[in-house]
Amino acid sequence: MKNSLSNATFNINQAGGVLVFDTSANKTNWNKFVLLVNYDNAASLDNSVFSAGTNPTQSIANYFLSYANPNANQAGISLNTLDTAFYDELNFADQQAFLGYQAYIINPVNSENGNNDTYFSNVPAGGNYYQENYIESSGYNGKLAFNIAAQYKDRFSFGINVNTHFTDYVQSTEFYEDNANSQTTGVRNIVFNNDLHTYGNGLSFQLGTIAKITSAFRAGLAYESPTWYTLNDELHQFLGSTGFFNPTSGEPTLTEVTADSDITIAYAPYKLQTPGKWTGSLAYVFGKTGLISIDVAIKDYSNTRFKTNGFNGPNKAMENLLDYAPEFRIGAEKRIKQWSLRAGFRNEQSPYKDAKIIGDLTGFSGGFGYNFGNTKLDLSYSHAQRKSQQGFFAQGFTNGATVKSEQNNISLTMLFEL
Repeated sequence: MKNSLSNATFNINQAGGVLVFDTSANKTNWNKFVLLVNYDNAASLDNSVFSAGTNPTQSIANYFLSYANPNANQAGISLNTLDTAFYDELNFADQQAFLGYQAYIINPVNSENGNNDTYFSNVPAGGNYYQENYIESSGYNGKLAFNIAAQYKDRFSFGINVNTHFTDYVQSTEFYEDNANSQTTGVRNIVFNNDLHTYGNGLSFQLGTIAKITSAFRAGLAYESPTWYTLNDELHQFLGSTGFFNPTSGEPTLTEVTADSDITIAYAPYKLQTPGKWTGSLAYVFGKTGLISIDVAIKDYSNTRFKTNGFNGPNKAMENLLDYAPEFRIGAEKRIKQWSLRAGFRNEQSPYKDAKIIGDLTGFSGGFGYNFGNTKLDLSYSHAQRKSQQGFFAQGFTNGATVKSEQNNISLTMLFEL
């Protein structure tokens, strides 16, 4: 089944100021110093994804079973715990088992034994589970950059950025499943909602240099450090089901059960380190009439790390799943009197070893600008797209939908030279 969803937003993505100090009159080889402060909305996190279809074999019950039953990575949770504990007293894994048990989605193999740690699904077998998944997210990744740059002998330019990062992200998911495999026993339909709020801040730096090889040919090299984040998560969950839970001698009737945690869990802050990035660039300048530039970058996503104790499992998983992701960009500009015409193309390989999880990103851009003298106005359009496998949940029930994402941006930039 195919579905499509689109949305549009308006943002002020960037604002900043630059001070340029010309020191050529001081008879020094350092011709210019530059101080810059810039705020950049590095990423808008507004997005919506809807998928629907019939799963021939897998129910969401497998998600709750994966947390309740023992396996190579965990012990099973005891029936005594599920019967006597409160939701907010449990860790995340046990909370998922708790919700599944309270909503009658999973049942104990031995209900008479409080030490029972093995469970089975209360969703009738037979497959053909109709499922819908809706994800809506909002938020931003902002960056405030402080830059110092200098030019040496009109041949070399050097720069360093110190960046502070701000992130605020809200994701709400609603999963629905129903089946008609039994008219007398088990679960008929399920609704599982998760509201996650992630927020925090981070630090990073950037170093770069550009060398003028000839009057027309330039080469550059830049390093972007990892970003060291301190993040906080807040989660609220709701699980409801309808089914034939109390069969009697009479006609079976549907009963609604709610396992609402009725509480937002604020987890302990944790530290996350994103991967660093190297970029090499070449450019050729055609006098005052235009230029062409090429950038090649490399980022090793397998270096992503949680820097807080207790995350050995996720760190190992990222190391095994993620890989190098080369990126290629080419752009050109043509100047015609006060007008500038621009175009570009980019390709970024998947950060995953299995490109089916997230595919390569391809994009193009175009735009024009006009120079009024002390004021410059630029209008640009960019398009990017990639495919991904949108798994419904992280474990137990990882089936999902193939999603084709397309992003279109229109940007208007005004520059004032004082």
